[in-house]
Amino acid sequence: MPFSLSPAIWVLLAAVLVQLCYAAYYFLPFARRPPEPTAGPDDEPVSVLVCAHNELENLRRLLPLLLQQDYPAGFELVVIDDRSSDYTFLYVQQLTQYYPHVRLVTVTSTPDGLAPKKYALTLGIKTSRHPRLLFTDADCIPATNQWLRYMQRGFSQPADMVLGYSAYAEEPGFLNKLIRFETLLSGAQYLSFAWRGQPYMGVGRNLGYTRQVFQLTKGFASHIRSLSGDDDLLVQDAVQRGVRVAVVAEPGAHTLSEPAATWGAWWRQKRRHLSAGRSYRLADRARIGAFIGSNLLFYGMAIGLLFSHSDWVPLATVCLLRTAAMPAVYHQLGRRLDNRLPLMWLPVLDAVYFFYYLALGISLFLYRTLRWK
Repeated sequence: MPFSLSPAIWVLLAAVLVQLCYAAYYFLPFARRPPEPTAGPDDEPVSVLVCAHNELENLRRLLPLLLQQDYPAGFELVVIDDRSSDYTFLYVQQLTQYYPHVRLVTVTSTPDGLAPKKYALTLGIKTSRHPRLLFTDADCIPATNQWLRYMQRGFSQPADMVLGYSAYAEEPGFLNKLIRFETLLSGAQYLSFAWRGQPYMGVGRNLGYTRQVFQLTKGFASHIRSLSGDDDLLVQDAVQRGVRVAVVAEPGAHTLSEPAATWGAWWRQKRRHLSAGRSYRLADRARIGAFIGSNLLFYGMAIGLLFSHSDWVPLATVCLLRTAAMPAVYHQLGRRLDNRLPLMWLPVLDAVYFFYYLALGISLFLYRTLRWK
């Protein structure tokens, strides 16, 4: 291959090299890490907290599975009824009559200007009895009856905060594949970065921390008026205060959620999630931005070069290298996180996702108004 390459080809090659560095340092070592131990200490009780706003049908599915968790030390289940207008209150109240460790916290209103979910979670945490707190959402279910046991073992690493993984259920259609790919890629980033000692976020669908962490960060005080960030912005505050963070990524520790059914619903969901990124530390934004930006640069330059008079041989070589390497890495991550997608679909999903991400970024820059339930 001649070395008199155009500057655009060199930029394209640099973008691919950045992605391969992330794969070599973060993704592949994380995907190949040994399985986490199946045995460990289970002698600390825990408070499991679920915040729900008009989620009666989801609670009917979730709460029985939580009550069936195999955890020798015992746990309390705190259900926070956040201004629901359905029969959430009556359903949970009935459960409290049969299960003494189920507790109901009722929120009738939210003070003006405060994020409703963060306010409700704060009341639930203040009501909970145990030092260790484990969180999930009403529209999730634990993957197994060992979920609680696995997540609590993360504290023994030792750690004050435990990050788990939450996948989406497999359904027919391209949108479902794209949602699951985005979840896989996001999970690979925040879990592998944390595993390398650089935690920056978690997901409220599967997150644990101690009461001391919540007190240390003054709860959600720094972002109580922001609709998003009850998980990732709390992690940001905790890391700044030196909190020890552990990763628990075994399939038995996962939670499983129902994916958005329409493109519009997913668009609104991702806008809300990405809006919190503006409050991340500069180092975290640079680390995430370098990976996302190199992918966007790759696709932008590759498309641009297709319509230029550049040498087709180096262009095809670089594109084939990247198209073969990164989907292979994602395939290994999918096996490790039990979030398998067809290998042949991965190049397509990868390209569509990064253009979708670009559109989301432009949307957030132009229109910053968000909605909550």
